[in-house]
Amino acid sequence: MKIAIVCYPTFGGSGVVATELGIALANRGHEIHFITYKQPVRLELLSNKIFFHEVHVPEYPLFHYQPYELALSSKLVDTIKLHKIDLLHVHYAIPHAYAGYMAKKMLEEEGIFVPMITTLHGTDITLVGKHPFYKPAVTFSINQSDVVTSVSESLKKGTLETFDIKGEIEVIPNFIDAKKYSTSFTDCQRSNMATEDERIVTHISNFRKVKRIPDVIKVFSKIQLEIPSKLIMVGEGPEKEGAERLCEELGIADKVIFLGNSNEIDKILCFSDLFLLPSETESFGLAALEAMINKVPVISSNAGGIPEVNKEGVSGFLSDVGDIEDMAAKAITILKNDEVLERFKLNALQEAHKFDIQKVLPLYEEVYERAFKGRFKNV
Repeated sequence: MKIAIVCYPTFGGSGVVATELGIALANRGHEIHFITYKQPVRLELLSNKIFFHEVHVPEYPLFHYQPYELALSSKLVDTIKLHKIDLLHVHYAIPHAYAGYMAKKMLEEEGIFVPMITTLHGTDITLVGKHPFYKPAVTFSINQSDVVTSVSESLKKGTLETFDIKGEIEVIPNFIDAKKYSTSFTDCQRSNMATEDERIVTHISNFRKVKRIPDVIKVFSKIQLEIPSKLIMVGEGPEKEGAERLCEELGIADKVIFLGNSNEIDKILCFSDLFLLPSETESFGLAALEAMINKVPVISSNAGGIPEVNKEGVSGFLSDVGDIEDMAAKAITILKNDEVLERFKLNALQEAHKFDIQKVLPLYEEVYERAFKGRFKNV
């Protein structure tokens, strides 16, 4: 099957999932065409089964904001016609589902019918999509999709509560490619980050407000009072500068390492002992899953879809959003004893394998096949 995938090409979870999905589909013989404004960060190699089509947005002085949706729709039409695409899969409702719908309608004028699958990932629904300016368009785009999927039960529930959705939403969880983690690094270079007697605590995100970055710093501040440790902060975003100031104020700047964005996440997680994810909300918690597949237990909030990934008392612990004392206490419980830490590490790995891409991929293929067979039902 020839599949066009539309996604954001950045370090965000939806773009990572879309890219990894496309690569896995190509490995199973499908022809994959990524369509976005730059090559996705996880798309390192193109092949005879993987193609990238860049969306160019011409700049005109007339426009205060350049019309990306219009450029994307036109690019979709051209790519689908040129490469005889069978199916369109858009990740993140805004603006991809809307642009996808416009492309579908333009193609139908020429007698070309391409089904569209829309995958909802999170803030496109829980944050941006709720805004009165966008809600009507988001609702319309979802309802015009041939199939709608959600990455968690929590996100599905939130979508149905927020929008007037006419059809079904199918839950297909995010995933991890377990094969990529089957061999461990022989040298994690742990000594570059911490001394032998220190634990390493890690946080990885886009440093937006919803990630509650100050909570990460405050939880670690309490951990390091009880257990010698270092905190590694990976990512860039608007909350980073404030986090650096908070470290100075708490007197722990020498124990916190800010690495910025990194393509060596696996190496960083290789030498980590604990992962902190105190988010205000998460549709799924992909960062937690990536930690778990690297045998890193997770201390997280119980918001959104996180409890569907991080199992209480098994792969880590859950706390109410903002409960810094509880998160710190539970973190110390895991870190203070080598045997306890090792048990949580093994449990985290075992739980992560439940989300192996080889278990999730057939769910998407079944959806694709069903959508493709039914592409003429409304014509």
